[in-house]
This record gives sequence, structure tokens and C-alpha cells, in this order.
Amino acid sequence: MTLVSKIGLRPKAKPAKPARAADVVLGEDWEALNSPSDDALRASRARRGFISINRSPLARKIIVFNLLAIIIMVAGVLYLNPFRDSLVIQRERGLVTEAALIAEVFEATLPKGAPVNFVTGDGADVAETLSGLSLPAGLDVFVFDPSGTLITTSVGSERAEAVVIKGLERRMQPTLITDFLGRIWDGVSGLTSDKQAADADFDVTKLAGDLVQATLVDGTQVNTALDSSGRTVFSVGTPLKQGGVTVGVVAVTSAAGELDALVQVEREQVLQMFVIAILVSVGLSLVLASTIANPLSDLAAAAEFGRVSNSQNLGPGRIRIPDLSGRPDEIGRLSGALRGMVAALYDRIDANEQFAADVAHEIKNPLASLRSAVGTMRVARRDDQREKLLQVIEHDVRRLDRLVTDISNASRLDSELVKEEEERFNLLPMLSNLIEHLGAEAGKKGVEFISDLPDEPVEIVGLEARLAQVFVNLIANATSFCDEGDAIRIWVRRRGNRVLIVVEDTGPGIPEQALQKIFKRFYSQRPESQFGDNSGLGLAISKQIVEAHGGVIWAENIRPTHADITSEPLGARFVVGLPV
Repeated sequence: MTLVSKIGLRPKAKPAKPARAADVVLGEDWEALNSPSDDALRASRARRGFISINRSPLARKIIVFNLLAIIIMVAGVLYLNPFRDSLVIQRERGLVTEAALIAEVFEATLPKGAPVNFVTGDGADVAETLSGLSLPAGLDVFVFDPSGTLITTSVGSERAEAVVIKGLERRMQPTLITDFLGRIWDGVSGLTSDKQAADADFDVTKLAGDLVQATLVDGTQVNTALDSSGRTVFSVGTPLKQGGVTVGVVAVTSAAGELDALVQVEREQVLQMFVIAILVSVGLSLVLASTIANPLSDLAAAAEFGRVSNSQNLGPGRIRIPDLSGRPDEIGRLSGALRGMVAALYDRIDANEQFAADVAHEIKNPLASLRSAVGTMRVARRDDQREKLLQVIEHDVRRLDRLVTDISNASRLDSELVKEEEERFNLLPMLSNLIEHLGAEAGKKGVEFISDLPDEPVEIVGLEARLAQVFVNLIANATSFCDEGDAIRIWVRRRGNRVLIVVEDTGPGIPEQALQKIFKRFYSQRPESQFGDNSGLGLAISKQIVEAHGGVIWAENIRPTHADITSEPLGARFVVGLPV
């Protein structure tokens, strides 16, 4: 980064939001013969069973919320009581029709021209007419004169036995559950209902007589009242006319509680459906909870086991997240993401362990050389021998300093790539500045520098300084392998949604056995004259930066013909592909 920081890349632009999408790539599962997390997970499943409500707050919430929806719906139906309102309207209309028919019977017995007196029986005998009517059970008829005096009534008269019509009998039989729920609803509705209060001194004759005056003024009247037991009683008053003149009032009252019985039947049906819906809802909620709460519990248990395993001093074994990625829902996505995170974490741990081992190995070499040189200097007698040993010590110290610096940069690279914000920039000005600066350095060595950049801008999203570090490493690496008279060529081309940046040289090329190794850390394939001048981290860092940008980098030899891969290479080529 020291060289990069000295090169002016381009004027600073306004930072843009990061645009890289981190895709989780799941590798092969690590297999263990006996994993403690598997044993703990199996024990947790054995304790839990199919679904354990007392152990799962999520399962309880699912059941409660599903039940609340049904309870609110049923309570709303019972509170609004639409079927009762419909039955009230139908019963009132039916009673009005019956009252009109009975009035027409009385009117048919009245003389057309002569006046009538219901009290004395002049002109009409309403009692005899009423006794000739076949009234249904529960229906009472009252006849009043215009002054409100009761002339006759069917109350107390003998009635014919009611005929049960097949298909209209009440077939609904209450159950213990519906009776219990019905009593609960009656108690709750009694606290919130605004129904008319029951009349302790209820008298059906008085109820019919209350309609007389209103009927004489406004025509047919309908009234609803509650008897002393709270049962509903309907009453209808209709005028009795002779030649267009009202001569009396016929009042009809229904049986007490007949509507309440019908409403009770409807309510029992609703409550029975409510009980069935509750059972179905609880069953489905348990199934739903088992498919949601149980997998989440397994995922949480595995994650918690990984958090506390160190404190419990358990045996060695990696934490394995249950594989639920086959589920086409968010739980499957969560399982895949957690498995990817755990796999990436273990990969990072393995990489850090390997990196630490490689660092220790690389540092041991110059330290061993220093120890040997210092030990030899103590027994050296000649000045030329001491001078040579001092040169070795100085070289090893520079090598250690370079190695420690590169190791420090490499160890900070991961965190810096995450912290720094990406921005959109034009790749060509940065490459032009690098070519200008590094081309001058190569020219001092007698190496020709050739560039072939397109005229149109090539904009990418990334970290400009980090990508500049990549191309500095590639160009400096090519320059180090070139001698006087060689050439380095840099060219850029767009290929679909990618841009290729190629660095070619006419050096000795790359040995075939090294093509797959040169991007590994601390690997270096250089002449003996350059031993110790390179830490072997430059290409590894370059690959890490390019892959962090979603790109690829590879190396190959330039051959005179592709037909003969054994021919001597004409040089080396490094290709960097970045998304546009």
C-alpha cells in the first residue's frame, strides 16, 4: 500500500452506498463421528416430543392468536345477533298479517248500514265470532271498543290440540357444552346488553290495551315487551272498521318466549360450530407450531450450544446446524444462512490457524539464518568474513521487516474490506496513473511498457485504492521478472457484464507446477538472485481483494501455439475479471 498511496488515483468523488451482495455458499458438511451438539439436540427433541406448549412460547402464541380470531368472530356474531333481528321482523310481519285477517273476519260480521255497539251487542256479537275462530296455541286475541273497554278476549278459552306438522318440529337438542357456553354468553350479554328490562307486573291484557289509543290515531301498531320471566312477547293492534269508520280495535299477542326458543336453537348451532372450530383450530395450531416452533427450537438450541460449549468444557466437536434448507420457506432460508455462517466461521478459523502456522514457519527461516550468522560472527577472525556475515544479518533483518509488514497488511485486509465503503468510479484514470508511474520505473530497467485502454469509460463499483494495490502488485511482479529488452503490456476489454484487465510480460513465464500455487500465501517462485526480496503474499492479497469484489483472477503462460502446450512460453499473463 506504500506505493499505491504515493500514486494519485483520481479526484475524490462523493461516496456511494455499498452495492456488493454477499452470497452465502454452502460447502460440504463437516462430518464427525460423535458431535456433542448432535447428542444435545437429540436429548432436547426427546424432552420436547411432538410439540410442548409449556416449553415453546411461540407455540402458545400461535394457538392463542388463532383462538382469539375465532372467539372474536363468534362473539361478534352473537352480539350483533343478525338471525334474532331477522326472526323479530318475520314474527312481527306474520303477527300483523294474522291480526289483519282476524279483523277482516270481525268486519265481515258487521252490518253495513246499521250502527253497532260492542258493549251491548247491538249489530254484532264479537264474542260468538271470536269463539268460532280456530286460534293456534299461544296466540291471544283482544277486542276493544273505541273507548278502550275490553269487549272480549280469547284468554282462558279452550284451544284445540296443536297439530305438529312433519318437518317443522324442533329437532335441535342442546348439549352440556352448548348449555354451558350459552349460560356464559347469557351472563356476559346481560352485562353489556341494552335490552328492555323485564316487567315484574306483566299483564298481557294491559299490553294489548296499551295499543288501543295509538291504533285509533295512526292505524296498525306493533309492540314488543318482556314478561316477568324475561321472555319476549309481541303484540299487534289493528283497527276494526265499518264502512270506513273505526268502531273498535283488535289486538293480538304472541306466546311468551317463542322467539327466544328459536334464537336459542340458532345460538346453539353457532356454539356447536364454535366448539368444532375451536378443536380444529387447536389441532391445526399444534401442527403449525410443530412445523415452525420445533425447527426454530432446534436452530436456537444448536446456536446456544455453540455459544456455551466452551464454558462447559465439553469434548471436541464442531457445532452443526440442522439442515432445513430443503424447506421452501423462511425457516429453510434461515437454516441455510446459519449453516453458511457456521461453515464460513470454521473456514476462517482453519484459515487463521493455517496462516499462523505459515507465519511461524516463514519467520523461523530468517531467524535461523540470523542465529547462525550471529553464532558464526563470534568465531570469525577475518574482517572480510565478518563483513559478509553483517551483510547476511542486514539482509535477514530487511527480510523480517518486509515479512512482518506484509503479514500485518494481510491480517488487516479482511476487516478493512468490510469496513470501507465501496463507490462507483472509472477504472481507466486509475490504470493510466499506475501505468505512467510504474512505466517510468520499468523504463529505468530497460523494459518497454505498452498500454491499450479503451476510449469509453469503464465504471465499476468497488474500493479504488484496494484494486489499485492489485494492479501495482501485478505490474511490479511482471517488472521483477523482466530483463532489459523485455516488454510489459496492459490492456482492458469489456466482455458482457465483465471487464477484463490483462497484464502480460515477455519474461521467462511461469513453471507449470507453479501455476496452481502462485496465489497461495508465502509461495514464491523466483531466481536465486532475488531470494528474500519477496514475502510471497502479494499475489495472495491480490486474489483476496479481487474475490471480495466478486471478481476472478488467474495466471497462464503465453505460448506460440495452443496446439503444443509443451512449447517454451513467450511470457506470463495475469487476467483480472471484475463485474461492471
